[in-house]
Amino acid sequence: MHRASRSKRSIFQLSISLGKGLIVMWSRLWSFRISYLFIAPFLICFALFIVIPIVAAVGLSFTYYNGIEPPRFIGWSNFQYLIAQDLLFLKYALPNTFKFAIIVGPGGYAAAFLLAWLISKLRGSFRKWVALAMYTPSLTVGIAMTIIWLPLLSGDRIGYLNSFLLKIGFIDIPKLWVTSPDLLMNSMIVVTLWSSMGVGFLAMLAGILNVDTTLYEAGKIDGIKNNLQELWFITIPSMKPQMLFGAVMAIVTTFKTGAIGVELSGQNPTPEYAGHLIVNHINDYGFIRFEMGYAATISVFLLILMYFANKLSWGLFGTKEE
Repeated sequence: MHRASRSKRSIFQLSISLGKGLIVMWSRLWSFRISYLFIAPFLICFALFIVIPIVAAVGLSFTYYNGIEPPRFIGWSNFQYLIAQDLLFLKYALPNTFKFAIIVGPGGYAAAFLLAWLISKLRGSFRKWVALAMYTPSLTVGIAMTIIWLPLLSGDRIGYLNSFLLKIGFIDIPKLWVTSPDLLMNSMIVVTLWSSMGVGFLAMLAGILNVDTTLYEAGKIDGIKNNLQELWFITIPSMKPQMLFGAVMAIVTTFKTGAIGVELSGQNPTPEYAGHLIVNHINDYGFIRFEMGYAATISVFLLILMYFANKLSWGLFGTKEE
């Protein structure tokens, strides 16, 4: 009896605490009601197009769903098949995505920073024109990007790149830049770097130009003697917010990429799955095979990959204040 009464008292106290917490939370929300009213459109769109689809994808990942019949719960079967039996995913999609993401992500990120640092040394309007030229490719969409690059990478003798390399004697026969399994990934990386590096470059350039000049003056007093020491000891530590933004944008760009291999090669799937990425795998199962449940499973796996990659970025460049 004593134990039962104590249990009831604990439940009663917990209910009171929860009630007080809800009252406090509601009072705070009500006090900022005008502010929340202004951001309500964003919150509604965020819930409709991000939160609800993510929750739905997680739910569908535990089902068999073909888009016609009602979803049928199958537990962890989709995840077990993905990590143990899906040879196309394990042999091509996952390794290709990691290779593509590592080179385009950190590689493009480092290249954007170095270019921004070099261009920051320029003076006058020339720097603005160079920065504009660097950023312009980021404005091109997928189809326009393909139209620009296909004549350059054409596999015959009239392709601009092949024609140039043949004339200078660098190659003896034309290279199949976008249809050869050995060269397709390299072409995808080059085109993606060209089209995506501008955003990160612009953020880096703005960050470098906004570093307090008094820090450089103080550094010279403390013994910093050259540009490389300035870069390592002053510029990079002063640019953590911009570097965090660049890292997150690089991760999102690389992991969401999927159409570039199909657009360049003109084949789906790409030749010998050389350009088959995780996003291609999702499209294959979701819109060709109509296995929506399994496609949702792959999407959840990709979301987890992106989460840990972003956590790594926050660990490297984030601060407690951010």
